Amino acid sequence: MKRILGISAYYHDSAAALLEDGILSAAAQEERFSRKKHDARFPKAAVRYCLDTAGVPLSMFASVVFYDKPLLKFDRLLETYLAYAPQGFRSFLEAMPIWLKEKLYLKSLLRQELAEVSGIPVEALPPLLFTEHHQSHAASAFFASPFPRAAILCLDGVGEWGTTSAWQGDGHRLESLWQIDFPHSLGLLYSAFTYYTGFKVNSGEYKVMGLAPYGQPRYVDRILDKLVDLKPDGTFRLNMDYFNYATGLTMTNERFHELFEGAPRQPETRLAQRDMDLARSIQDVTEEIVLRLARTVRRETGNECLCLAGGVALNCVANGRILREGIIRDLWVQPAAGDAGGAVGAALAAWHQYADQPRQVDGRTDRMRGAFLGPRFENAEAGIRLARLGAVSVVLPDDELILRVAGLLAEGKIIGWFQGPMEFGPRALGARSILGDPRSPTMQKVMNLKIKYRESFRPFAPSVLMEKVAEYFDLDRPSPYMLLVAKVCPERCIPMTSEQQALFGLDLLNTPRSDLPAITHIDYSARVQTVHADTNPRYHALLQAFETLTGCAVLVNTSFNVRGEPIVCTPEDAYRCFMRTEMDYLVVENHLLAKTEQPVLPDDRAWMQEFELD
Repeated sequence: MKRILGISAYYHDSAAALLEDGILSAAAQEERFSRKKHDARFPKAAVRYCLDTAGVPLSMFASVVFYDKPLLKFDRLLETYLAYAPQGFRSFLEAMPIWLKEKLYLKSLLRQELAEVSGIPVEALPPLLFTEHHQSHAASAFFASPFPRAAILCLDGVGEWGTTSAWQGDGHRLESLWQIDFPHSLGLLYSAFTYYTGFKVNSGEYKVMGLAPYGQPRYVDRILDKLVDLKPDGTFRLNMDYFNYATGLTMTNERFHELFEGAPRQPETRLAQRDMDLARSIQDVTEEIVLRLARTVRRETGNECLCLAGGVALNCVANGRILREGIIRDLWVQPAAGDAGGAVGAALAAWHQYADQPRQVDGRTDRMRGAFLGPRFENAEAGIRLARLGAVSVVLPDDELILRVAGLLAEGKIIGWFQGPMEFGPRALGARSILGDPRSPTMQKVMNLKIKYRESFRPFAPSVLMEKVAEYFDLDRPSPYMLLVAKVCPERCIPMTSEQQALFGLDLLNTPRSDLPAITHIDYSARVQTVHADTNPRYHALLQAFETLTGCAVLVNTSFNVRGEPIVCTPEDAYRCFMRTEMDYLVVENHLLAKTEQPVLPDDRAWMQEFELD
């Protein structure tokens, strides 16, 4: 058996992935183990997990593949500073020591890290290969997709030089067509508005997307007139007079602030209508660029199928519009579209492009296994871990557990749901989820304020039985990775009264939009996850049981974490999150835990140190 280890690291969302004879066997982000959100360090724990899954030492692997070419990135860094000199001298002084100490010697650093984590000498390590950043994205999108042929768009902040790239995939071949280079970046344009509206770059972009429906597109013309020179084919150039990210330490500059009539919003301060209008405007511009690019690659390649990767591909509103506009017949988005997915792409590129191995595809089934690629804990082990924490639980057989949990959900209880292998990528898909009843008019507010401790405007996603999706949403295809936004079916929507139509901004928040108010955004949309019996049978069975009790085949599904923390990985993580929030019940495999039956915990930090098992 030929094994390949893919690695992404040192920027954000480091990860490792295991490929065995071309089959993706394991993948995980380092943040889940380290508990440091967006952890960019070398993914030691994720690599150990992949090695444990393989069951053989790293010396028996065919290769290790890194998702980036650091020398090309260094070339871009130097050329950028020279082009903008003497601007950016402070940023240059901050960046150079790190590059001169570590990143220019990344091959040596990687081999040292690999030797340390695997326990074998450097000379016994397998060959170390490097793919280009956008090649990794393209490979993760196409080679993992179900399509024998497809066009591919990679859209992100920046790799080495590329920020937007188009590819053609055919069999096990990838052909690069064209790319847009730094500093002209759709991802960085969106991040500039993320920064300007007071959210954190590289993690707050989805908040801007969620805030957009509360605003009006008042600034679209200003963005297109002053910031973006957008061509009919979707290619673009940014006016760098308004941005600071090329050489500075912030995203925007004073000219940008003057253009939009004020300084950036301070984080955690009150959201103004202007912030909502800015969010709506940049979302509309982003969608227009993505739609034009999709039409271009459809025309240039002749392909009816499109694959997407890169951080911008997580913009599920834009993805939904690509389908609704009828630009292509079918769309597949890599569920770990950001840098973490680069580990998968690097491994797949090595297998298909470097080793020249063919693909086996059927046009329907992708190779991500539902994204359930992380660690799992058997029932007995979960029980031991929970007992060591002093947790009180009852163990129920499968059928009884499903019926009991469905009944609790129907009563309005909020449940932490910890089952099977952990998801790979940013979305909880029914393995590490918090669940609720979507029919409840108070569920969104309760979950945001008492469970997630996050902004009240943030919408929640629905999980729906795949076989029933058309009864609830304007969607005619699977959406297993929660990467498509669709409208709620008209017959389920509640028209707005004349008084409600006069409202704007966050005043719209508590206005029910459908008979599933907890998952219907204010524009009557929802970020849909279809649940499939073949990839997640227990979650599928829970939805079936809930439908039997209530007539509703939908549940609220949000990630099992609180604001600022990664999604839980272990039973210990799950129990800690459960006890520090107002969840009512926790399910860990077959163990059911009621909040009212748990002991009072000591100080959080000391408690977790005492019972740390990993």
